[in-house]
Amino acid sequence: MNFTKKTLAVTSVALGLLAAGCATAPDPSDEAAVQAFNEANDPLEPMNRYFFEVNHGLDELLVKPFAGYYNIALPDPAKDSIRNFLRNLRSPVILANDLFQGEGSRAGTTASRFLINTTLGVGGLLDAASWFGINYHDEDFGQTLAVWGSGEGIYLHLPLLGPSNPRDAGGKLVDYVLDPLTWVGYVYNVSWINTTRFMVEGIDTRARNIETIAELQKGSVDFYATIRSLYRQHRNDAIANGEDPEAVISKVTSEEMIPEDGAELPSVFLPTAPAAATPQATTGDQLSEAF
Repeated sequence: MNFTKKTLAVTSVALGLLAAGCATAPDPSDEAAVQAFNEANDPLEPMNRYFFEVNHGLDELLVKPFAGYYNIALPDPAKDSIRNFLRNLRSPVILANDLFQGEGSRAGTTASRFLINTTLGVGGLLDAASWFGINYHDEDFGQTLAVWGSGEGIYLHLPLLGPSNPRDAGGKLVDYVLDPLTWVGYVYNVSWINTTRFMVEGIDTRARNIETIAELQKGSVDFYATIRSLYRQHRNDAIANGEDPEAVISKVTSEEMIPEDGAELPSVFLPTAPAAATPQATTGDQLSEAF
């Protein structure tokens, strides 16, 4: 009985939040407003903005300061080793999604990287595979669902997790189940390993994007809309197996490339002809992970 009451209470609160968080559709006679509303794909914008502000507050209060200390305390080689180790731990999930997508060549790359980095790379602390031209790529089940034809659904900004959509949120859950470390944590009662891993990943990603995020925030009239646009275009590129995630973020940090008041970002995340490519710099990881 108590369980039923609690379930009903939680459901009622969730439905209340959803109802309160629905954006009002524009007047159908205003074609420009209707088009902008549809392109944003954000019918829950009031609720999403609320969680965006909550996440931003937590970032300013906790994550950003820790990321600053992390940058000060650790030299670049140490931070690179941490990132390499975390990427190596994720290899089984990437490999599974490579296979789900029928990407045999990329699956071979992932398996090779894992074997080389685990052995020659001292447990993944060194990216030894890159010495042989075997470069890193990421995959997740949200991308797999997209390859299978699943639509993204409406835009969501989730507490703690940040920008998402129903497809990507469900994909994160599947990736969590696919990850061997998830089961190691439960079977051996060492779930703190996964909690620590999640926290270190967040701090490392935030530390690598401190300047980038500051530039985006400074140059954006509507920071929420900027992040929404950036996330959606980044995900489209990831699904298309596009550019190196470490290179794309550097393309949107100049003032002339930062959108104003919800305008779409330049299509820097979409595949382009080599002649039209913008020179790349090497800075930061996937910005979407930092929110």
